[in-house]
Amino acid sequence: MPTAKFKVKSKSESPTKTVVKARNFELVIDEPKNLGGTDAGPNPVEYILAALSGCMNVVGHLIAKEMGFELRGIEFELEGDLDPAKFSGQDTDSRAGYQEIRVYVKPDTDADQTTLERWLQAIEQRCPVSDNLSNPTPVKISLK
Repeated sequence: MPTAKFKVKSKSESPTKTVVKARNFELVIDEPKNLGGTDAGPNPVEYILAALSGCMNVVGHLIAKEMGFELRGIEFELEGDLDPAKFSGQDTDSRAGYQEIRVYVKPDTDADQTTLERWLQAIEQRCPVSDNLSNPTPVKISLK
């Protein structure tokens, strides 16, 4: 199977607000008012959690079909802990990103616990967003 390439373009509308074009869609990224934004959309780290849940949903349904059980839907609750020290420019050994992300998955199915544990393990192994968050991914940033 050939490698799939995905691409977005974005433009700053203010110091906190970014408008992103992804295919025919427009996403607004902004900070909440208490962080100096206008609250016009989720902030970047909230989009990470949203992307993870969206990816797990697609992969979860695919795997359930492969495993042969009915999956009527999935509810996700995601949360992460972020230390703002590095982002704020403080001298710290703490990383800038999430210290940990916790994902709580509630499938709507009649599958037994053993099947669901195998299913969840397969989701973790096959979800591209989970893989990108769990493993170092080279990011090459340059001026254009």
